[in-house]
Amino acid sequence: MKKQLPAANQITEGVIWKQLLLFFFPILFGTFFQQLYNTADAVIVGNFVGKEALASVGGPAATIINLLVGFFVGLSSGATVIISHHYGAQDHDRVSDSVHTSIALSIVGGAIVMAVGIGVARISLEAMHTPEDIMEPSLTYMRIYFAGIIPSIIYNMGAGILRAVGDSKRPLYFLIASCVINIGLDLFFVAVLKMGVAGVAIATIISQTISALMTVIALMRARDSYRLVLQKIRFHKQLLINILRIGLPAGLQSAMYAVSNLLIQSSINSFGTDTVAAWTAYGKLDGIFWMIMGAYGVSITTFAGQNYGAGKYDRVKKSVRVCLGLAAATSLLLSFIVVRYSGTLLLLFTQDQEVIAICQGMIRVVSPAYITYICIEILSGTCRGCGDSLIPTLLTCFGVCILRIVWIFAAVPVWHEVATVAFSYPLTWTITSLLFILYYKSGRWMKHRGDKNRSVP
Repeated sequence: MKKQLPAANQITEGVIWKQLLLFFFPILFGTFFQQLYNTADAVIVGNFVGKEALASVGGPAATIINLLVGFFVGLSSGATVIISHHYGAQDHDRVSDSVHTSIALSIVGGAIVMAVGIGVARISLEAMHTPEDIMEPSLTYMRIYFAGIIPSIIYNMGAGILRAVGDSKRPLYFLIASCVINIGLDLFFVAVLKMGVAGVAIATIISQTISALMTVIALMRARDSYRLVLQKIRFHKQLLINILRIGLPAGLQSAMYAVSNLLIQSSINSFGTDTVAAWTAYGKLDGIFWMIMGAYGVSITTFAGQNYGAGKYDRVKKSVRVCLGLAAATSLLLSFIVVRYSGTLLLLFTQDQEVIAICQGMIRVVSPAYITYICIEILSGTCRGCGDSLIPTLLTCFGVCILRIVWIFAAVPVWHEVATVAFSYPLTWTITSLLFILYYKSGRWMKHRGDKNRSVP
């Protein structure tokens, strides 16, 4: 049964560049505050505790956390796509069932991530050859973080639901509130109570729990088809299959990214604590680029999904051109800022001149090549929004992950330098972008694998 949505859907009707930006900026600011969680942790422990604590919070532990959490966030993107399709098609009942299936998946998935994360913490840190002086604090940070991971998973799923229906503002408001709380708790636990990395981990899970509660309450108070009713939370078999069909490849793609980053982190670990701390600091600066590209990716996925569901295929392609232009301009600006002002920006994280010097060497290799990445984010988001998740995953796994792993094993032992490790990024971005351009030009991504009755011009 289909019901008319209560208001005009500007994603499928409005001026593309204007609606894209109106949707993009709340996501961008939301991603900024999401990134600020870990950045605040790094800044506070780096200044109040030392470079060992900085490496513990942002080094091997963060890489492993990103592997497990990133897999589920990728998996949950399947829910965003399915909901955006049904919302764009104005299918009230399917939207409701998809929302309740998604929340059920986040609860079960969060419990699995918690158990696995705590269970593999020490083994994974040892496998990455984590320096001895940061092993125990890294382990403490991981165990506390994973113990409180379920609210984080629920928030990400709930925020994805809101964005799927075109609401990118409320997830931003919830993140701002919880991020302010996180920073305040960081300062209290670390600067006042002297709890070190345990303090920042506890502060993070408390603040993430608050953001999850605000998101759930917003969904429960909704007056539209995406309203959440706690008693209706359950799996709907066919919708779960559709979510997993799109989400599993995205989750595997995220996991492959993380696996290649694990190998890179292992290579970085071999250079010692100063280099690990430098890599951590650069990761925080580099995070600005990733959060902006991620916001573009979420925007185009939702835009493509709703317009695909509404049958407006030309509008899908126009939104891709607009988004690519915006992403290109942004990447060039960020390359300039990071390269030009890195010396000043790095002082936020450490005063250690050796760490800063190592970090600036990394920046000179990676940051000028930001523009080579944009086609991966925008074109893969478009394909996924139209229901095509498998091929983009395969392209990414080969171009970014497998080639990066080959580079680490083949080149780094020969030229054992930090710059050799860092060069794996621009090299694999360029190759993978070329693969995505070829696939996008083929037009095969417009043929919905999950709907054989849909004809696409």
